[in-house]
Amino acid sequence: MSTSTLPAASVGDAHLPADHRLAVIPLIPRNAALALLHGYRATVSHTYGDVCRYYPSCSAYAVGAVQQHGAVKGAAMAVARIARCHPWAEGGIDDPPPHAHFSHALTRHGFVVPLRKD
Repeated sequence: MSTSTLPAASVGDAHLPADHRLAVIPLIPRNAALALLHGYRATVSHTYGDVCRYYPSCSAYAVGAVQQHGAVKGAAMAVARIARCHPWAEGGIDDPPPHAHFSHALTRHGFVVPLRKD
């Protein structure tokens, strides 16, 4: 997935060090949801074109919400955003709210990894 299709806040430059393999286990549901969203954005989303009234698009909002809040809460936030996106909506800039205690890093593809403790 191209990083240019995601807002700058949804990508990073982290990578998963070999000594953090066990620390990633709790992040598997979040990263699985992100993989599904990336697949959707790479295939289905391109057929619709740029039709969202909000920025970022609803699928980019979903990526940011899942990154920040996890698979369950992020998906609920994305569903609420999709419900707000209708022909009578004013639209505009609507970024997902950042998690107050986000303690992870993002890869260049937008996946979530544990912070390195150097």
